Amino acid sequence: MPSQTRSSFVSGSFALVIAVFVGIPLWLWAAPAEAAQVRTRVILNGEAVPVSFNDGDSFRVLAGTYSGAQARLAGFNTLESHGPVHAWGSWTEKEMYVLAKMAMYHGRRGVWHCESDGKTDTYGRMLTWCPDLAESMVRLGLAHVMSVDDSPGKPELIEAQREAQRARRGIWAHGIPPFVLTSLHSVEEDTTGEGTYNRLVSTDDGHSVKWKHTDRYSECAKICHMVYEADEAKVDEVTEAVATDPKVAGIVGKLSREELRQAILEFAKWRHTSRAIAKDRRLEFEAYLQGKADAGAFGSSPGVPGSCMVHVPFERRYGGGRAACLR
Repeated sequence: MPSQTRSSFVSGSFALVIAVFVGIPLWLWAAPAEAAQVRTRVILNGEAVPVSFNDGDSFRVLAGTYSGAQARLAGFNTLESHGPVHAWGSWTEKEMYVLAKMAMYHGRRGVWHCESDGKTDTYGRMLTWCPDLAESMVRLGLAHVMSVDDSPGKPELIEAQREAQRARRGIWAHGIPPFVLTSLHSVEEDTTGEGTYNRLVSTDDGHSVKWKHTDRYSECAKICHMVYEADEAKVDEVTEAVATDPKVAGIVGKLSREELRQAILEFAKWRHTSRAIAKDRRLEFEAYLQGKADAGAFGSSPGVPGSCMVHVPFERRYGGGRAACLR
């Protein structure tokens, strides 16, 4: 068997095994050579147009009013499809890469209804809402709910995600981390002077957290969001200490004792600041609590990896010069 044909056969067979194992219908899977020719029909603002899916949550409009526009689909997020970069639970990066590709093929196989006002995101992509596609992706476990700020996702998508999680369908088959790590940025990628962050998305309600840092990541480094076992008694002790500390009275003074405890519990587990804290004070409060963590106030739990991602700079993701870990 020629090597290229054999490689396609092996990758296709592997994907079929994944599809069966995680409860995804087999018709979602198409051989890459066949699927690459597919052009999908989308009803965009009432106009039937052909589009080409780049991955599960974006497409390029090929004709009509918005011809040439690259659309970013709102409300949900699929795994990165430029290579095997995601892992959590007992999933391997290669297995999750197959799921990312299956999301793309699912997008290509439907006829979806979408709307957009033409506004764009920070990458110049036209923000587009496709309710039937969003719910289908999330319910099949091929995507997770996502908003780009503190707000929870749409209720109907959260319901669909919880149903997929209960069924351990798709990306949830081998574990449900508290957050999905959706993007990585090394410190040298900061071109605005506003600092660098990685994006974490809640698997409970889809809200986003900016994991701010000053770390430099090497190419192909595996970065994980660590999850800690919270000692409830120590959380209570820290809550009492914080509640009476004048240094942070201006940050937590308006919180009830229950709200304060919940904010401290979240930090104890995930090492980032609760939405209950005002945005302009979060970094300050996070540094304050990190000082307590460094002093052992939360115990000695070493933490375990939650959601992980392999860092590859954008310019090394595509073409012949791709990073070694993507080949």
